[in-house]
Amino acid sequence: MKNNQTKKWYQLSGEEGDVIISTRVRLARNLIDVPFPAGLSDERKREVSQRVREALKSKENSDEYDYLDMSNMSSRDALSMVERHLISPEFSRGVEGSTLLLKKDESVSIMVNEEDHIRIQVMRPGMDLDEAYKIADGLDTLLDEQLVFAFDDRLGYLTQCPTNLGTGMRASIMMHLPALHERGAIQQMANTVSKLGLTIRGLYGEGSKPEGAIYQLSNQVTLGISEQSAIENLKGIAAQIIREERAGRERLRQNPRFEDMVWRSLGLMQTARLISHDEFMTLISNLRVGVALGIVPDIGMDTISGLINDAQPATIMAAARKDMESTERDMERANMVRARLETNK
Repeated sequence: MKNNQTKKWYQLSGEEGDVIISTRVRLARNLIDVPFPAGLSDERKREVSQRVREALKSKENSDEYDYLDMSNMSSRDALSMVERHLISPEFSRGVEGSTLLLKKDESVSIMVNEEDHIRIQVMRPGMDLDEAYKIADGLDTLLDEQLVFAFDDRLGYLTQCPTNLGTGMRASIMMHLPALHERGAIQQMANTVSKLGLTIRGLYGEGSKPEGAIYQLSNQVTLGISEQSAIENLKGIAAQIIREERAGRERLRQNPRFEDMVWRSLGLMQTARLISHDEFMTLISNLRVGVALGIVPDIGMDTISGLINDAQPATIMAAARKDMESTERDMERANMVRARLETNK
């Protein structure tokens, strides 16, 4: 019951929240005295999981975390965690010995025995890279003191994939960019930021599409650069994108058809009895930018963020604790959307 009463991080508003949905910092670490996960038996993986759990409990309040055995988790619940960006798609397969240490507000998740022994991930609402890094760095220090991470003076933190050598850090910002998306400017922007060591991807990372005009901006370079430099670079580029998106939104506001589209989207969400996932992402994107521009009053960004999180296919089924056909999910999604928009009046 206590877990259900804990307010989730995505139910809170953040800085630059009109454009920035969330911030994430992820650190990849490996134990110095254990081979990489790919070379471990199931028994050795379970040993690593137990060591990480005990190390966290030695310093952190254990009541703040749930300890989840991924091999015993249903595919429905695991996919819901992917949709909520708590775990990677690879980790959702639930191989023996893989464990998730999840803070009850879902702001911190620690994947044990994914590609690396440990993946520390911190999520924050809005633009909050400094705080996300501070929390991740604190956990990194705590676990390193107890476990000792593999580190080389020349290469930095040692990781199973060479692309993560160095800092082992991936920092990312989830951005809502409907104006730039509508203008067809994303590809050119992606080409530009790639020259600066960053990448732009879809809602669920590499290979995913930008559902609802939501994109991830993240650092690509981990070797030969400090964690702080990578974060400052990401913040600087994000600030430029925010300015361009806001300017584009002001141009959209001047078009009467745009305001009409926003209100039609709201009207449909308030009355529809069936809403598919693809339709929902289009409608919620329209509503979100309408709220950000002050066109639609009395609906908060926290309500929209909660809907984007909770109306995903597997998350709907996880909440209902049953599998559903697409039509049943579409009905449940429509019921959820109507109820929350009504409550928010």
